[in-house]
Amino acid sequence: MNEYEIMLLLDPELPEDRANEVIQRIRDSVESAGGSWNGHEPWGRRRLAYEIDHQGEAVYHLLLFTAPAETLDEVTRVLKITDGVVRHGAYRRVKGSTHQKAPAQAPAPAPAAASAASADDTDTASE
Repeated sequence: MNEYEIMLLLDPELPEDRANEVIQRIRDSVESAGGSWNGHEPWGRRRLAYEIDHQGEAVYHLLLFTAPAETLDEVTRVLKITDGVVRHGAYRRVKGSTHQKAPAQAPAPAPAAASAASADDTDTASE
């Protein structure tokens, strides 16, 4: 048994009940193969880095589970042919790693001028 995560991008126009049905189908596949469902983290609607099928946004979901490799093959096969799935990526989780939710917005970087000014202050203080 291996630990996996799937980043699932769904069509933003897909009804919520249909999205839940897709996720439930994956969960049922994992559990029927003797695997365990470790969690589902809905990340919400986000802008894509580039358009996919003329869409600029998608609804992100992170699916975490433990299953045999054959189950992952079956789940990815089903996702490829499921309507409403914009893109998906299946990855093996590193043992011992913990997963944190993605931040709603990345923190703004510190201005370069402020960093340079504080570095100059410390140089003059040591002289």
